[in-house]
Amino acid sequence: MDMSVIGYAIAAIGASISISFAAYAAVMATARQPEMQPKIFTTFILGAAFVEALGLIAFVLALMK
Repeated sequence: MDMSVIGYAIAAIGASISISFAAYAAVMATARQPEMQPKIFTTFILGAAFVEALGLIAFVLALMK
């Protein structure tokens, strides 16, 4: 097995775990302060996009090797 495949798997698992933690925190924050939901949602989407971008960069780097 190629080591780049293992690296991609680790990056994908890390990205999915961090997005799930962020989603959990966003839901809990919205439950505590429903009036802040638009700001919380915007911040969550931006954070999830950045984490997903890092996962995709890891995927591209694994394929390039």
